Amino acid sequence: MAKQSVALLGLGTMGSGMAANLLKAGFPLAVWNRTAAKAEPLAKKGARIASTPADAAKGAQVVVAMLADDAASRHVWLGENGALAAAEKSAVLIDCSTVSPAWISELSSHAAQRGLHLLDAPVTGSRTHAEAGQLSFLVGGDEATLNSVWPVLESMSKEIVLLGPIGSGAKLKLINNFLCAVQVASLAEGLTWIERSGLDRDKALAFLKAGAPGSPLLGSISARMTAEDYTVNFFLRLMAKDIRYAENEAASCDVELSTALAARRLFENAVEQGYGDKDMSAVIEPLRNK
Repeated sequence: MAKQSVALLGLGTMGSGMAANLLKAGFPLAVWNRTAAKAEPLAKKGARIASTPADAAKGAQVVVAMLADDAASRHVWLGENGALAAAEKSAVLIDCSTVSPAWISELSSHAAQRGLHLLDAPVTGSRTHAEAGQLSFLVGGDEATLNSVWPVLESMSKEIVLLGPIGSGAKLKLINNFLCAVQVASLAEGLTWIERSGLDRDKALAFLKAGAPGSPLLGSISARMTAEDYTVNFFLRLMAKDIRYAENEAASCDVELSTALAARRLFENAVEQGYGDKDMSAVIEPLRNK
């Protein structure tokens, strides 16, 4: 059976790895990125480089977007030369970006007006998970629609979870990132405290990682913080954005994320001090440099 043709819009930290795995699995692939040079390594592997989102979507049976935020997603789907208007009538649209549920609801309405099916399917994982095809997809939408594109998502993932109607994936992704942001922020403060306290840093971290506070996130982020290696796995500025989206979404459920406010201040301060395009673990640096 022939593989579905796929368009992938956005070749950032996550999208490049996702595209490589689609090609590895044998899917005919068109790619678009705002900075076209990022697409060139994929062209060497067989991808078609599209000039616009609309050009990428033409002829594709599945159109996948992996973009930075609501504004980028809106522009790529609905802007000039946007993908939505050019999508085939039988195409399935999948937005894997971390965006607000409000925007997903609006995008779903636009898709429905054209008779198109949309899934919101944000991912958990970092650059290394994207490159290894080990992402988790948090899916909102119709089960039959998901089943129709299952092989596409499976080629990039270790796990695909259908959570409920459109917007469900976006909601859980924001909860996930809120919890991660608070832990990273508290680790930045705790590690700075350790470094100034006179404690043996390695022994202290070994104890914490093995004890009640320990988690995979604490282990990986503390290693980056101690090595001062801020090679991007997840952009710091995008975590600041995700916290803002999480606060807004929680407020719509009459929930105040007071811990998110404290974490957001640390991340936004790091952005203001020039760390926005580094890995989120760099949130510790302004604390160290006080």
